Amino acid sequence: MSYALVTGASKGIGKAIAIELAKRKFDLLLIARSEQLLKSVTEEIQKLYSVQVKYLSLDLSDNNAAEQIYNWCRQNNYQVSILVNNAGYGLCGPFDTSSINELTNMMQLNMTTLVKLCHILLPMLKQQSKSYILNVSSTTAYQALPNMSVYAASKTFVLSFTRGLKHELKDTSVSVTCLSPGSTDTAFVERARITPKALEAAKKVNMTPEAVAKDGVKKMFAGKAEVISGGLNQLGAFMAWLLPKTMIEKIAGGIYK
Repeated sequence: MSYALVTGASKGIGKAIAIELAKRKFDLLLIARSEQLLKSVTEEIQKLYSVQVKYLSLDLSDNNAAEQIYNWCRQNNYQVSILVNNAGYGLCGPFDTSSINELTNMMQLNMTTLVKLCHILLPMLKQQSKSYILNVSSTTAYQALPNMSVYAASKTFVLSFTRGLKHELKDTSVSVTCLSPGSTDTAFVERARITPKALEAAKKVNMTPEAVAKDGVKKMFAGKAEVISGGLNQLGAFMAWLLPKTMIEKIAGGIYK
């Protein structure tokens, strides 16, 4: 029996991706910090979709999180055929107003744990007749973002790493996709301390977690390298590429100030 492993699965986009996979009758391994939320999501999915769901409560920003997940899988003989690296968070505000511990913790979760999970589970994924990696980035990956500089840079890393990895694995059974959502109705804005001005601007492009998940999962199975959720977000990424960087950065920095 093989499973789809989803990080950050207790709420938001992660939970929606787990449900989307359950609808397709994939058994699930769910990872997040909150055991209470994970237990609730597990019971909900099992009741509605009649699939096997196992969960592990774990702080994914811990330096040894990937190793703990791998050991859990091996000890219980869980074979992983889909890896969804969804867990991550942002911080809004001038660079020097966040503590270095906050910033490095975010970098650990957004980048290092993601890379470690890809690396440590790749041999298992290669053993499957067909397997998938879905790394969740952000539309902020397409531009520098003043007042969210480290977060945007971490998501640029995820995008670049995922595209490179896809080419490296093109002759294997592993398909790799990067999903880049824009503003989504999740708890992200609370932890990131998004400003009222930015929240108002986001209303124009806000999507539901369910819409993001449906699009991402569908295109993951289609073997797409890159998915930007929503037409307006796709246009925004194109404009960020087309227009002078200084102009885009000035506009974005003003929104998040």
